[in-house]
Amino acid sequence: MQILDIRHLTVPIESEMANAYISFASMDVSVLAIVTDQVRDGEPVIGYGFNSNGRYAQPGILDHRIIPRVLGAEPDSLINPDTGQLDPALIWRAAMINEKPGGHGDRAVAVGILDMAAWDLAAKLAGRPVQQLMAERGAAGTGTPLDRVWVYAAGGYYYPDRGTSALLDELRGYLDLGYRTVKLKIGGAPLAEDLARIEAVLAMLPDGADLAVDANGRFDAATGIAYAEALREFPLRWYEEPVDPLDYQALSRVAEVYPGPLATGENLLSRQEAVNLVRYGGLRPDRDVLQMDSALSYGFTEYDRTLVALAEHGWSAGRCVPHGGHQFNLAIAAACGLAGAESYPGIFEPFGGFADADPVVDGYVTLPQVPGIGLEQKASLVPVLDRLRDR
Repeated sequence: MQILDIRHLTVPIESEMANAYISFASMDVSVLAIVTDQVRDGEPVIGYGFNSNGRYAQPGILDHRIIPRVLGAEPDSLINPDTGQLDPALIWRAAMINEKPGGHGDRAVAVGILDMAAWDLAAKLAGRPVQQLMAERGAAGTGTPLDRVWVYAAGGYYYPDRGTSALLDELRGYLDLGYRTVKLKIGGAPLAEDLARIEAVLAMLPDGADLAVDANGRFDAATGIAYAEALREFPLRWYEEPVDPLDYQALSRVAEVYPGPLATGENLLSRQEAVNLVRYGGLRPDRDVLQMDSALSYGFTEYDRTLVALAEHGWSAGRCVPHGGHQFNLAIAAACGLAGAESYPGIFEPFGGFADADPVVDGYVTLPQVPGIGLEQKASLVPVLDRLRDR
């Protein structure tokens, strides 16, 4: 059993929407395939992975460093002696040979893409859903994955020439799809305008539904506090990423004046950064939400270690709701008993969203019961995967 090839594509995501910090008009994604010599049902076994939105494609790091290391590794060094199969942790180790500590940055994204593909591959080789495999093998796995996962709809971006009426129509559409929590971007407009948008959404929401808001790290400490003082009057699910993701002192100052839940972590790229966040960010393990995204931070192989480290600092997996809105983080949430996962219905296609046959019902979604992650169960993603398979 061995890896025959690792293939990479860069695929554009073209959208005119923006959050408080960036436009997505020129955003792209790396998609990767690990091709093996194994055959199932007459087809080669291939594992697929891609990076989450918000970070660009990684062709340079993947093609120059990560892929050559894995392809150059001794084949037996990637095989788990207990299972006799390719092991994501050993593939991860090969990818990180000769990398210094620190300096995470885009390297964390590149390895996260590879790791997603490695877990998809491992689950396909084992003939099991990836959430089952991770629940059993992960140090933070629960042994038995959840049957369904709570998800919320992230939207409410800023669009050119698009007002409050269109915003409300968008969020109503998410409620119609079965979501009970929706998220709105803030910080890309003056405070008064953002407050008016929030009030309009809250007035529209039916009983049992709620709203989160996301500043995408736009504010300095003073502005983050000003928003906190205004937002604490609203019944929000959470106030997300008020300040720069690495400014733990500023976050701590916001936490001092905002009694409701804060959420952050999606732009942290390592276990070490996650630990520093809970050490120094002033967050409260009884209410706040951690949003680290495996596909942007070295994959599940490292995210599993992150969950263990967080538990050592008094944080439950039940306070984690990963960013990303894709099937891999949904599977991790099921495998490790996380509080839930983000979703991007109709956004960041074809990479955002879940399997076509698993609709959201009253805020929860089930997972594909097929070998692997189940990426092939999303029809809009299949043509991209086929391009890699047929190269």
